[in-house]
Amino acid sequence: MRLVSPLFLAATLSLFPLASALAETGPTLTVTGTGSVETTPDLATVSLGLTTNGATAGAAMSANTEALTAVIARIKAAGVEDRDIQTSNLSLNPNWVTNAIGTASEIQGYVATNMVTVRIRDLAKTGTVLDAAIADGANALNGLTFGLQDPRPQQDEARRRAVADAVAIATLLSQAAGAKLGPIVSIHEGGAMAPIPGPMYRSMAEAAPVPVEAGSLDVSASVTLVFSIGE
Repeated sequence: MRLVSPLFLAATLSLFPLASALAETGPTLTVTGTGSVETTPDLATVSLGLTTNGATAGAAMSANTEALTAVIARIKAAGVEDRDIQTSNLSLNPNWVTNAIGTASEIQGYVATNMVTVRIRDLAKTGTVLDAAIADGANALNGLTFGLQDPRPQQDEARRRAVADAVAIATLLSQAAGAKLGPIVSIHEGGAMAPIPGPMYRSMAEAAPVPVEAGSLDVSASVTLVFSIGE
């Protein structure tokens, strides 16, 4: 008589619940729906700062600190709160210069860079803040983006639209196939996408020191639904 390995027997028995579950579930239909909401941004984020040179590392950093302190003071005076100003990059490097014949390099001074990320919650002040920073010596601008202070309401609406889209697709497919659409077996969210810049529109007054276009944002989401189906 052949002996059955306990491990093989356990593995075989473990398949019965899975087979039973599949039998109970029956055929299914899986669809993915998407939804998006176009909204107006209410937050601007800008990365700006200063690059300074000095004969020594200390001189370069000292000049940078003094100039950036003035820039930050001007930014705060323009209406930006302390909590919305954060150092994002600080570097100090030797300035390597190659000689005329290209055979050697030597250090000729040092370069200090200090970048700060500034959040502007009143978009009407975006141009004023940028102008103030540049007027007081900021000479590096790494980008300006627009977003939402609280994206949750738009994300939730995008989710609702994604579910409605998935239900509509499932209804269409089941009817086209001559099948009866049953209840939802499972729901999987693909995620709410970060706001994506949309068509631009003018948001600053003509008198603004630096013209800025805030545009609109698209907040999107995707949802995968699994339906049971019957004949």
